[in-house]
Amino acid sequence: MTYPVATPALSPSTGAPIPIRDLLPWAVFFGVLMLVLLYFVGTEQGALTVFSGESVHEWVHDGRHLLGFPCH
Repeated sequence: MTYPVATPALSPSTGAPIPIRDLLPWAVFFGVLMLVLLYFVGTEQGALTVFSGESVHEWVHDGRHLLGFPCH
């Protein structure tokens, strides 16, 4: 008795790796975005405040405690 043998399908080409030149703008964008978020969570409503009032502080209050930033 013979069994049918499946031939392996050709895998699609993975292509060349993505060049650093194409990744660099995205890395810079996300790096700046993370720094802005770190600023708002870490120092907004402190010595280097940009917005007056307590609104930003209330929005990021729990995040500050989660990351270990003192705010009281």
